[in-house]
Amino acid sequence: MQSFEINNTKKVFEKAVLVGLIYQDQTEEQLNEFLDELEFLTNTAGANVLKRFTQKLPHPDKRTFIGKGKLEELKEYCELNEADLVIFDDEISPSQQANIEKELKIKVLDRSNLILDIFARRAQTAQAKTQVELAQLQYILPRLRGMWTHLERQKGGIGLRGPGEKEIETDRRIIQKKIKQYKDKLQQIDKQNVTRRKNRGELIRVALVGYTNVGKSTIMNTLSKSEVLAEDKLFATLDTTVRKVVYENTPFLLSDTVGFIRKLPTHLIESFKSTLDETRESDLLLHVVDIAHPQFEDQINSVNQTLTDIGAGEKPTIIIFNKMDRYRKLNYDPFLMEDEKEEIEKALIDGWNKRLDGKVLFISALKKENLAELRTRILEEVRALYKIRYPYKTNFFY
Repeated sequence: MQSFEINNTKKVFEKAVLVGLIYQDQTEEQLNEFLDELEFLTNTAGANVLKRFTQKLPHPDKRTFIGKGKLEELKEYCELNEADLVIFDDEISPSQQANIEKELKIKVLDRSNLILDIFARRAQTAQAKTQVELAQLQYILPRLRGMWTHLERQKGGIGLRGPGEKEIETDRRIIQKKIKQYKDKLQQIDKQNVTRRKNRGELIRVALVGYTNVGKSTIMNTLSKSEVLAEDKLFATLDTTVRKVVYENTPFLLSDTVGFIRKLPTHLIESFKSTLDETRESDLLLHVVDIAHPQFEDQINSVNQTLTDIGAGEKPTIIIFNKMDRYRKLNYDPFLMEDEKEEIEKALIDGWNKRLDGKVLFISALKKENLAELRTRILEEVRALYKIRYPYKTNFFY
């Protein structure tokens, strides 16, 4: 493991190697985009990436996911560079994980396990902790046989926080019992949340949704004058934060939800059902997009697919392209004339307005750019929704 000192405190980082496959319907460029994201996830979890290994295969090897020759190459590199763990970009089966660990003799994770580890770090409330622990146990259950062999010598670290470390001595029956207990506990929390949402009355609900790390929490803080944790890290917040906001005597509820990501584990979505209910029961969605991200269109598609999966795909939505300041910095040649920059930006805005039928805004939450227009647009949408909900009441709040 690598380490360095901050204020006389030694911080230890595990050394990781990433592995991804290039499938028939995928380009090398697409895989590199996935691995860029996997590296960001790995850094967020507290590890440094030493190297990436890729291989072209029509489908994963049934035994070891990658081919025999590539596995030997991976093993040799890990031994020479004293790697602590290997992380696969796709989900690997319990038998594949056991076979790879047997060959490499170090810890092996997949994207799902890595995301679960980050969630275990980020969980703050009882609800979030229960949701994460349930998802971890559901992930662990089919992998028990391999874990008996390998966990004995793997003392903590990425992928083994929470139940992964505490439940080493348990068997399948005990884990199944715990899963039921966690599900029952979440059902009880869900009932409490339903009651809480009913007690809020008939206020219009607005939810910030989007890919992880697009700036939702920064926008939440700005619009509601609250103090939600906002960091340049994946999954900085897990719990839904709800605030009552009043614009020009018109009240509504604004919520900041957990960020989505590509290849989000199914069991994680199921575990976070009660958190996602805030999105599902909202009247208006503010879909925040990081316009500066090179794959922002793929991220839009991923979020839209997740919204469809949870039954929120048809809700009224405003697309908010955030981080325009960073977009200009990354995409505008410093030698461009101001009028040329304005022309390029106008073409960008006009194109997306036409494509999304005007349900779009371009802002910079960090630089407070265009936020007045955002507030005006939200107010217009909220008032229109009140008119639909209470058609026989005039001047309901205004």
